[in-house]
Amino acid sequence: MIILDIKDEKNQRQEFLEIADLIITPEILDKLIWKHNVTESEVRQVFLDKPRYRFIEKGRYMGEHLYLALGTTDAGRYLAVYFIYKKNKQALIITSRDMTENERRKYAKK
Repeated sequence: MIILDIKDEKNQRQEFLEIADLIITPEILDKLIWKHNVTESEVRQVFLDKPRYRFIEKGRYMGEHLYLALGTTDAGRYLAVYFIYKKNKQALIITSRDMTENERRKYAKK
């Protein structure tokens, strides 16, 4: 179980989310590996290493919104992971990629 402390652009606390598990579909996993060279293990490492989280936008379904997690892997790789927080306390991974320079600066302010 992972507890997320979601903050806005001004670093103000917005909410807490509890994640029971990550969902990575085979199609998304293929894309992560092929397009971004990111493994499932690296995505999981980001969630376990106290990343910064940010609300991105409201989802199509009430209570299921898009969030961004910025964090590092065990090897020190800086990743951005986009996910939908589901009502059943699972995080559906949408994509993951290397952080941009701007994202790395924001992450460094953690």
